[in-house]
Amino acid sequence: MASHETAWAVDYELVLAQARALFDGERDAIANAANLAALIYGAWPEINWAGFYFVRGPELVLGPFQGKPACVRIAYGAGVCGGAWARAETLVVPDVHAFPGHIACDSASNSEIVVPLRSADGIIGVLDVDSPSFNRFGAADRAALEALADCYSLASDFV
Repeated sequence: MASHETAWAVDYELVLAQARALFDGERDAIANAANLAALIYGAWPEINWAGFYFVRGPELVLGPFQGKPACVRIAYGAGVCGGAWARAETLVVPDVHAFPGHIACDSASNSEIVVPLRSADGIIGVLDVDSPSFNRFGAADRAALEALADCYSLASDFV
């Protein structure tokens, strides 16, 4: 029987190269977020949501995503997304049901990773990926999603 790492294998370098190709010549943050959400959703096995939330004043507001409809607004510090924003660091949550204050947009989600999006002005949003599997996201996923978030931020103009 295959291990989780084998069953959930992702060619991270290929996905990063595909993201760079999608962003080539395109600076629109919304268009780039839409394409990156679709790329992640198609490339990562065993996920049920991939998308973006952007800082709008005191809260995060839903951006482009793939998956079921999601919570539209998240307060600073609330849940995993708001927590990653407040801490300015990636949060990997193996069991969202054990995370204090978790916001359940999709009851099928059991684990989550949220990566802050950085610009010269600070945190501008987060990249959020959910899975129906517990303990879905490891160190390699974290490194790859952080690289994709950095690539996205550098390739996009934020108004």
